[in-house]
Amino acid sequence: MASLDNAQIRSGTYRSTLGRLALAQKPGRGAPPYSRWVNRRVGRWLAAAAYLARLTPNQVTMLSALTTLAALVLVAAVPPSWWLGPLVAFLLLLAYALDAADGQLARLTGGGSKAGEWLDHVVDAAKIGLMHTAVLVSFSAYSGERELGILLVPVGFMVVSFVFFFGMILTEQLKRAAAAEAGERYVKPSGGGGTLQTLVAIPTDYAVLCLSFVLLGAHELFLLVYLILFVAQGLVLLAVLVRWWLQLRGIDRDGLR
Repeated sequence: MASLDNAQIRSGTYRSTLGRLALAQKPGRGAPPYSRWVNRRVGRWLAAAAYLARLTPNQVTMLSALTTLAALVLVAAVPPSWWLGPLVAFLLLLAYALDAADGQLARLTGGGSKAGEWLDHVVDAAKIGLMHTAVLVSFSAYSGERELGILLVPVGFMVVSFVFFFGMILTEQLKRAAAAEAGERYVKPSGGGGTLQTLVAIPTDYAVLCLSFVLLGAHELFLLVYLILFVAQGLVLLAVLVRWWLQLRGIDRDGLR
């Protein structure tokens, strides 16, 4: 039946494919604002186009990776200017939408694969490291920054982002393992915090960081926004680390509820 549905979509219209995708969305409660209200919708548009073009989810993942790489090469290799920042921000947001599209495409075609999930996470990890490395290169090579404290900001941001990413992935995997040991089915939380959690998540929204690159040509302003995002994400990280630790301690003590 699934193959029949797929064949119908292949031969159908872009609009009908969008309709099928709308039924295959993840819950949005608690997700950061841009991710929840913009990126998933743009990703749906791209996923529909990719499906009709017979692209696989892994191919869309690699398109996202290459688009991100192109943007970050520009940051590291081209002196900041008024036109560079908007171009970099556009490419990063396009890559982010493609990152949303690969998962939606996988769900439309009957679910993702372990290899595809691995590829998606590896690309995300590489993206974190390359982005803040490119900012460090830009600061040092083109903006004349020599003060150690400023040059350490991208390094610190990279550490915070890696810990956030790794902690989120590991916490979920440990919960899955606990559910398997208890013979229960693990259901990933849908967010649960509603609008309040959505607003609190703004500093962690990858799109906000992407949008900050619009200011790349105005170094002092970009540095200020970049620093604010770094501090804010660091504070959110401290809060969620405590939350994750308490959740896992609760599982150790009482098991899954």
